Amino acid sequence: MPTEIETLPVQRKEETIYEHLQARGVSRREFLSFCAWMGACIGLESSGVAQMVKALETKKRIPVIWLHFQECTCCSESFIRSSHPIVADILLDKISLDYTETLMAASGHQAEKSLQDTIAKYKGEYLLCIEGSVPLAEDGVYCCIGGKTAKHIAEECAEHAKAIIAWGNCACSGCVQAAKPNPTDAKPIHKILAGKPIINVQGCPPIAEVMAGVLVHLLTFDAIPQLDNLGRPKAFYSRRVHDTCYRRPNYDAGLFVESFDDENARKGYCLYKMGCRGPSTYNSCGTIRWNGGVSFPIQSGHGCIGCSEANFWDNGPFYQRLPNLPGFPIEGTADKVGTIAAAAAVGGAAVHAVMTNFRKREGIGEQAGENAEQAEKHNGSSDHKS
Repeated sequence: MPTEIETLPVQRKEETIYEHLQARGVSRREFLSFCAWMGACIGLESSGVAQMVKALETKKRIPVIWLHFQECTCCSESFIRSSHPIVADILLDKISLDYTETLMAASGHQAEKSLQDTIAKYKGEYLLCIEGSVPLAEDGVYCCIGGKTAKHIAEECAEHAKAIIAWGNCACSGCVQAAKPNPTDAKPIHKILAGKPIINVQGCPPIAEVMAGVLVHLLTFDAIPQLDNLGRPKAFYSRRVHDTCYRRPNYDAGLFVESFDDENARKGYCLYKMGCRGPSTYNSCGTIRWNGGVSFPIQSGHGCIGCSEANFWDNGPFYQRLPNLPGFPIEGTADKVGTIAAAAAVGGAAVHAVMTNFRKREGIGEQAGENAEQAEKHNGSSDHKS
């Protein structure tokens, strides 16, 4: 009788990120174009882009646990609506999204098993992404999942995480849940967890391409990006919205919207007097923008509300003007600014004329001195001959 041959299970080779993209029909040109585009978003030099290409070609997908606490899920909604098709793949295909209450098909005990399996299998390797603040009042009963409080779940998942990403203002600084009087005693993630690197990706919600850029940076360099004093990636939060706003020349010229339905609003003048927080808000809304780079709130006619800053809900009414800032007088008109500029120009011309006369006099004096020396030498020579 023929002996039975025991068949061993075939170990399927885990695809690299690039192999996975190829299987989905992404061409080499599209892949390189994405790397160049994302490198520009992150602020990489050409050598950094080459490193990104190599990383995506050779590295496998990153296991990710994505938690949701006190929030509205707008961060996830922002991410999955990215205009770039490969950006969506970063989350849904290029990284292994092992657990998320919003997008996973599993529920109940199956979902909880997936969470525990990921923690056990990928200790020290998985990324922990968190949306939402954590309530501490009444022993955390205001946010419970599977019979566990948000605080307990966060601490349990963070213990073996490689790094933690706090998505959005809720997770980074508490947002509306932590606004006065903060009935649930909501806290941001950095006040709950310690001992692990935490990246705060601010915004309400953050821009999808900013979220993707943070993930790509972690994947490419296997390190967290350079952060500012609020724990935000400097690549995206190093400049004020005011500095990159296309309405900035109107601010400098003293041209402001006085009400949302006036002629100045129709002309696209500066929204500073309407409470725009652009001068005190750090984000890349004015450069990367939203919906495929089409627009951002200020371009749509509404002032910045400062959603990427800490405690922005308690920083005064959204439509109340901020204190005066350096620059031309905030109440100044274009005529006054023009007069000042003209006076400065006239003053500059006068100073230039005076300095020119001084230079001319100095030049004449120097030339006269040289002529005198030459004449003295000539006379001395004549006397010697005689």
